This record gives sequence, C-alpha cells and structure tokens, in this order.
Amino acid sequence: MHTTPHSRARHLLASVAAATGIALVLAGCQATPGDSGSTPVAGGTLTYASGDAEPTCLDPHVGGNYPQALIAGQFLDSLVSRDADGTIIPWLATQWSVSDDNLSWDFTLKDDVTFTDGTPFNAEAVKVNVEHLKDPATKSSTGYLALGKVTSVDVVSDTVARFNLSAPDSALLESLSQPWVAIESPAGIARGMEENCQAPIGTGPFVVDEWVKQDHVSLVRNENYNSPPADAKHDGKAYLEAIEWRFLPDSASRYAALQAGQVDVIDNAQPDTIASAQKTETLAHLDAPRPGASNRIELNSGTAPFNDAAVREAFIRAVDVNDGIESLFFGSAERSYSPLSSVERTAYSDASLFTTDLDEANALLDEAGWTERDSDGYRVKDGERLSLDFPVSTNQSIPAEQSLFEQIQATAKTAGFEVNLSLLDLSSWYGVLAQNNYDLVSAPYTKVGPDVLRILYHSDGITPAPSGYFANLSQLSNPELDGLLTAASEISDADARADLYEQAQKIVLEGFHILPLYDQQNHFLLGTQVKDARALPTVSTPTFYDAWLSRN
Repeated sequence: MHTTPHSRARHLLASVAAATGIALVLAGCQATPGDSGSTPVAGGTLTYASGDAEPTCLDPHVGGNYPQALIAGQFLDSLVSRDADGTIIPWLATQWSVSDDNLSWDFTLKDDVTFTDGTPFNAEAVKVNVEHLKDPATKSSTGYLALGKVTSVDVVSDTVARFNLSAPDSALLESLSQPWVAIESPAGIARGMEENCQAPIGTGPFVVDEWVKQDHVSLVRNENYNSPPADAKHDGKAYLEAIEWRFLPDSASRYAALQAGQVDVIDNAQPDTIASAQKTETLAHLDAPRPGASNRIELNSGTAPFNDAAVREAFIRAVDVNDGIESLFFGSAERSYSPLSSVERTAYSDASLFTTDLDEANALLDEAGWTERDSDGYRVKDGERLSLDFPVSTNQSIPAEQSLFEQIQATAKTAGFEVNLSLLDLSSWYGVLAQNNYDLVSAPYTKVGPDVLRILYHSDGITPAPSGYFANLSQLSNPELDGLLTAASEISDADARADLYEQAQKIVLEGFHILPLYDQQNHFLLGTQVKDARALPTVSTPTFYDAWLSRN
C-alpha cells in the first residue's frame, strides 16, 4: 500500500473495511440476461432507445437526475464502484484510507490514465471536480448533497488526493461511487457550462461525438481506454465501436423498434411489454431495481392539510394500493412498506401501517374536524374543501404508475379527499415543487446506501440545493429524527448504524409521512444479440463496456 506523509496515524484499507462493515474482497461480475460464455466479437454499433427525459445537460454535475446518470456512465468513470454483493471496489482510485478522527480520507489514484482530451487524470483533477460540484454556479443537486460534508481536497501528490470533511461521513465511499460525482476533465470543465453540458470529457470507454437535440447522442469508442472498474470482465478498450443513444419517449414505439430490430436495448420497459417479451426467445429482460429510497408518495407535512398527522393517516388508510399494483404491473413490481429500496440491507418495513381501512379513515377525519361533505362528496372544513394537489412527472412515472395514481385518487375520494392530478413535463414538475405547490408527490431519489434517508428526511433537506431542488419533499422537521440521521451518518460501526436507521425509518413510517409503493423500477429489454451487458451495481445504470454484439 502507498503510504502518504501525514501527521496523524492512518488506518489501512483493511481497517476501513472492519470499521464500516465493508468486505474488501473483489467479486465477479453481476450475472445478466446477456451473459454468453462465448468469445466476444469486437466491432459494431449498439443502438439504445431511452424513454427517460432527454437531459438538458449531459454533465451530471449540473442538476443531477437519473436520465443524466443513464448516459454519463458510458463516458465518465468514478473514483470507486460497487460489486454485486454491495462491496465498494476500486475504479479510478486503487485504494483508500481514513484518519483516526474520520475527518480525512486519502485516495490513491491510478497513475496511467488520461482524459480523452489527452490531459492527465491526477489528484489535481479530483480537486477541480469536487470544487466544481460544490460551486453554487454549477447548480448541482444530487452531487452537491452527496459531498455535503467534504470541505476541500488537498493534492498530496499526483496520485494521492486527500478529502477533508467537516464531520465524519460513513457514506462517503457510497457517495463517490455514483455517476453524479464522476470525474471529468478539468480542461473540459474550464470551457464553461454550455460547452461542457454539450459534451463532457471523461476517462470512460466512450466519447461524446455528437448530440442532436430531441433525437440522439452519438458515442464513439475511446481507443485508449484502460480504467475499468475492478469487477469488469476484460481490460483495454470496449468491444463496441459506437453507441447510438436515441430518445424515444413513446413506450409503444420503443418496444416496436426493439421487436423490429431497429434498436438493441430499451429502458423504461412497461409491465405489459415485459410480460410479452418474456414469452419470446428473441428478447431478454434485465431487472435492476435502484438502490436508496423506495418509490413512494411523499405527504407534504409542512402545510395544511397534511400538517395534521390525523389527516395524513386518514389518507393512507383510505387509499388502496395493492390491487392496483397487482392489476397494472403484471408481477414486475412488488409492494413495498419501507422508505428504502429492497436492495438496501437496512430497509425496515411495517405492512400493518398501510392496511386499507375506510372506517378508520373516516373516524380520523371526523376527529380532525372534517365532518361535513359537499354536494360532490368531498370533505369540507370552515368552508374549505379537503383538496390535495398531486403533480406527476410524465417523464418519471410510466403509464402504469399514472394509472395507479388514478386508482389512488378514486379510492381517496371514498373518504372525502379530492386529489387533483396534474401531468407535467419534468421542467414544469420541478417548477411546481420549487414553488411548494403540492400536497402529494412521487419523487424518485436514487443514492447508494441508507444515507439517502438523511438526504430525504433531515430538516436540512428543506433548504434548496444550488439547483433550486430540495430533497425533503415531505418537509419533515423532527429534532429526534435529525439526531438519529446525523448520528448514523457519522458512526462507522455497521450494526449501530443499522439500528439508528431502523429507528429513523420507524419515525417516518409511523408519522405517516410517506406512502411506500415499490422499488424504483429499472427494467431493460435487450435483443438476444446483445451479450454481456449489465447494470452497474451502483445506481443500476446500464454499462456497455463489456458488451458485444452477435449478429448471427
């Protein structure tokens, strides 16, 4: 192990593993439907059709949403990755160590990597990237929040970058594995936001060649690639010569293009098409649920009527979710009763809190003073209807989920709630949230590890990030919860962290601040000519570094 000069004694990598519960044993690749077991063939262009919103900026440092992560993983590398068992593994960083007080981390970097503009990857580049993420002018959200405790980066040497923290951060390695904090060329960043948004420069296996807005991004192979994550199946450059990344928002058109062989891979596969594809011999299904939070509906407790716990509970008792999931998702989604994804080992569930009970809902609303009904059957108090605004992002909620929300709307009415569904594009949806014009919202949030609970439910999360987005959409402000989440983020003992996270999840669930639905869905359909494609076990985005095409 490389030893760096430092006035304080430092733990070695193995000590970090023991303290954090991370086993540093490299594991093999995650199995995928395209695993072939045969010799890869180099060459060819893979065509990918995405149903997610087209990014407004390809630089995932700016903003930081999932559509950016989907494509950025093809041309950007991160300092660390995660294997199929959840173990943090090397990528651009080969090893790391933490100080005795847990306030600084040293990362030893690969010494033979260059960005695709020919400039060197080194500790100075890491420093520039962290400063870019933390600069309010970058308007970062996801990456900014992930690095919230990082105060600065010191260049110890070309190959050693020291992260200095304001407080211990037990989730730092998990955060650094995410594409929203992936490493970009400092020279590329220096071009300015507009040019860097158009074509970020990384060290990854592909290079952004062209972006034709509202149509496609062309990616070409990085012929000098030599920096895959530790769990990759091969070394050197990618097998594919190019990737054409198309934007096809209509789900039926995407599936038809896949069936016709016009595209090789589609994302956002709909439940009915998944069921149909599984009956064929020409298509494969890759189910890769995202880590972090479950897909859930947040109840805005920062304003009436959901600032009343009884009204929140009444709403949750009134709605019927299970029948809708069963009828609409064809077995592709399983009901969740947790704030966390089932991918997270510390996820805590309590199904008893979410049984539909109309009598109980009515009793709770009566006790809360909503005793009258108007001519339309909705509850009224002091002349005001019990009305809820529910903005829905059509870019993030698939048609089956939108239908589920309509069923929730209908069952809520039986207790006297009026639910006003508004279908909005992503930009308009963000605008409504920024103006606090919502009572209910389904807002996917992906982050590796249970520290996502701190991002989503600590009262600090009510304050907007530089992008203007605030993550605590339930507007939950609870000093006891804040204390638990802060303690969990600073403690290194895995069992103690798990206990703190369980207590935190109980507060969120028992306070009826959220209505869990299911894991955040990531369903990909692939033609069987696509071999060895997989989802990275970080935030479940596809990676085509190992992939190849068998056109026989």
